[in-house]
Amino acid sequence: MLMVSSASCFLLKPSFPAIFFCSTQRTFFSQRKQLTHGCTNQISKDNPVQGSGILNANETLRRRFLLAVFVTTSFFPSLSSYGKTKSKNPFDEKRLLEQNKRVQKENNAPDDFPNFVREGFEVKVVTSDNYVKRDSGLIYRDYEVGKGDCPKDGQQVTFHYIGYNESGRRIDSTYLQNSPARIRLGTNALVPGFEEGIRDMKPGGKRRIVIPPELGPPVGPSTFFSSKQFEVFDVELLSIQNCERRTIAFYSDVVCN
Repeated sequence: MLMVSSASCFLLKPSFPAIFFCSTQRTFFSQRKQLTHGCTNQISKDNPVQGSGILNANETLRRRFLLAVFVTTSFFPSLSSYGKTKSKNPFDEKRLLEQNKRVQKENNAPDDFPNFVREGFEVKVVTSDNYVKRDSGLIYRDYEVGKGDCPKDGQQVTFHYIGYNESGRRIDSTYLQNSPARIRLGTNALVPGFEEGIRDMKPGGKRRIVIPPELGPPVGPSTFFSSKQFEVFDVELLSIQNCERRTIAFYSDVVCN
């Protein structure tokens, strides 16, 4: 293959033969060693036959290019997943719901336990009409309201609880330890969702609290929780105590009665 010294050359590559076009001095060179010169903007008038051959070559190239584009788009159509959100299939949602119910039954989850339809990071909570959902995302159900006043910041609450995960498996219980938990409110000692759910309870009240990941505990290697999931707690508020700070010499502590 010979090289033609001319400025601004580019290659249009049909199947055979190969033809080079130059913008300054139009030069056509084929693999059959035929060399023809022509002007930039017009076809040589001295050789009209060769000029018609050039037009035919251009037309052939254009047709082959259009045919290649048509064949490419036919064999490789645009996928529906590009630029579009995957549509939810009601059948898959029903299947995931039945799967969660089956797992909860195997884990001996309590009655009227909420169901969780998880698909990736998206979770849909399915509950009965007995549950109430707040604007914060917290979901709860009262089994017993209790009597008296609700706890306030600085007061200590004594309560029993049973913790569950989304599959209905029990993860913790103060009943098994035979020792209720005691926490002062307003000290950031509780999970945000747990503290929100217990603030408007009364002594003797029993409530089931469904805590979303946004109000749940922090996750990571240094914590007990390894992933963002919904947590369910059955809480029984036993009593509320007032607290005051006591200082003796250089020693200071908080005493709750």
